[in-house]
Amino acid sequence: MLNFVKGAIIGIALVIPGLSGSIFAVVVGLYDRLLNAVNHFRDDPKKNMRFLTPIALGAVIGILLSTKAVLVVTTRWPLPSYGFFIGLVLGIGPFIYRKLTTKKFSWWYLLLVVFGFVAIYGLAKLGGTDPENLIAIKRLTSVSDAGVMAFAGVFAVSLMAIPGISGSVMLMVIDQYGTVYNAVGQLGDAARAAASGNWPAFQTAMGSVALLLPFMIGAAAGLIAVAKLMAYLLAHFEAQVYYAVCGIVLAAVVILIEAGIAPYWPATGHLGAIAMVVISLVIGVLATIFLDKPDADGKK
Repeated sequence: MLNFVKGAIIGIALVIPGLSGSIFAVVVGLYDRLLNAVNHFRDDPKKNMRFLTPIALGAVIGILLSTKAVLVVTTRWPLPSYGFFIGLVLGIGPFIYRKLTTKKFSWWYLLLVVFGFVAIYGLAKLGGTDPENLIAIKRLTSVSDAGVMAFAGVFAVSLMAIPGISGSVMLMVIDQYGTVYNAVGQLGDAARAAASGNWPAFQTAMGSVALLLPFMIGAAAGLIAVAKLMAYLLAHFEAQVYYAVCGIVLAAVVILIEAGIAPYWPATGHLGAIAMVVISLVIGVLATIFLDKPDADGKK
């Protein structure tokens, strides 16, 4: 049950632009074990399936429940919602600090911080940052559409397997964020249409949902390809990886401020806005720190 809840948290993080599902997997103590389960799946398929299934189901439920909810709260209450998201990111700080201190500091590591920041911030600027950005493909109508969605899965998921990188931002870079999450949202519409016997509406919704199949195939391929690389890097260069992650996290904070704080900052009433953002930010920080605990078996 605990892994299901952790999976749901990871799923919610996947939906929010700027947040990283993989870094939350690290914080809740699942990342290394996920890599190991993927990389060595054939060594013990039953054991790895028992471990992966509740996490995957939780992530799917988290994505389904939060896709439209995130859009609603960020549209109606942008300042507190983005303040909370920023707090979630900043709450990762103590965890990253512990990782950085595993190796003696070297000044050149600061270049990794700069590289992480510039790479992710630059990529984010290539795409839109509006959660309601253009739905590039509305229905799966051709092989080229399937190819685009498969590439989106490979691109976003292979990069988001790197701790700190937001899969949502990567989808924005290639202008497929709206396409993917519209398709996810249509799952609920399809279920409601089927329950009410509205088959024309069901067929319309499933036309969008069909886009998820090539996306998921590409996502699986991307995850498998990057899992071994990340396992190697974390085994041999853990501190260096997390210096780069530090820059990625800083970029995520800037991206979130630009997307949800700066555009909605009031011309007057600054004290109220500041209080709203600070309170929600603190709640977000505390939420992440609360999650940053060992499992019952002592694993992180």
